Parts: sequence; C-alpha cells; structure tokens
Amino acid sequence: MRVGAGALGVLRLEMVVKGATSRLWNELIERYHYLGHKPLPGAQLRYFVFSDLGLLAVLGFGASAWSVADRDRYIGWTAKQRNRNLHLIVNNARFLILPWVKSPNLASKILSLTCKQIRDDWQAKYNYSPVLLETFVEVNRFAGTCYRAANWMQVGITQGRGKLEKSKQGKLPKKYILLYPLAKDFKERLCQ
Repeated sequence: MRVGAGALGVLRLEMVVKGATSRLWNELIERYHYLGHKPLPGAQLRYFVFSDLGLLAVLGFGASAWSVADRDRYIGWTAKQRNRNLHLIVNNARFLILPWVKSPNLASKILSLTCKQIRDDWQAKYNYSPVLLETFVEVNRFAGTCYRAANWMQVGITQGRGKLEKSKQGKLPKKYILLYPLAKDFKERLCQ
C-alpha cells in the first residue's frame, strides 16, 4: 500500500492490552523488526497505530537506559539525581511501520502524535508523567531522519558498549542518542 500520509485520514493510537492484542504486537515485532521481540523492561506502553485503511505501525516504550554518558551530560544531573529521577525518562525501544505500508512522512507524523499522547497515557497507567523521551538509532543502519523531522534532538552517540560490557572495548553498534522533551522544564525536574 503506497499512499501519501495526508491520504491516510486520521491516525489513532491504541494501547496494547493483554491477550490477543499483546500476542499480535509481539508477533509483528518478532517477524518484521530487525531487533526482534524481547520483553520491554520496567514500566511500559505499547501501541498500535491505525488509520481508516487499517493497522499501519507498532511502537513500544519502556524503561530508560541506566547510564548514557552524552545524555547524562546533556541533562546535567548527578548520579544521585539520576537514581531518584530516571523513571521520568521513557525509552522508545521499538518503532515499526509495517513493511507493506509505504507513505512518505508517516513515521514523523506517528512520532509527533505519540509525543502528544504518551504523557497522559503514562499518567493514567502509572500515576506519574514522564518528562523526557529517549531513543537510540544505529549509526550504520539508519540516519534517524523521522525522529529529527518530529523535532527530536541528537545529543550524542553511544560508545558501543552495552550495560553489561566490562571490557570497555565497544563491541556493539554505535547509536545516535535522540531525546524529545515532554515538559519545558525537564532538566530542572530531572535535576531535583
């Protein structure tokens, strides 16, 4: 299906709930996302994206990365502040437009819609509102264009080490670190 994003009609996000919809989300990610399916860590929200034409995409948000040097430097928080407020950052861990959907600008439209809705959805489910979204985009695989078009800002590049990496040799792919503020005073809130 190739259609302009404007011709799709109104986009809507639907949260994934347990049962059949959860299994469908998992199956789509396992089958079509290059990272495959792994359970998202910590507090999480998963979404289906629909238009009048049907299911277009799926997204998943979970706990933020524990320590990311460039992100932490950008925020300007101490280790103690990070320990206390890390839950206020949510990681966009999966984003998949289904492979048969071809629509220029659709990805950035979905991201913009999600950024407007996720705070309220998170508040409804977990009784607090995140103030910052993060995502990581593999440098050698993607440019992160859809995130940049949706006003996410690049604050650095990872060193290629995972959270369990002990050798400090950087064996994993390097990734762009992209952030999207959900509150104007996000730095102040995170540094409290």
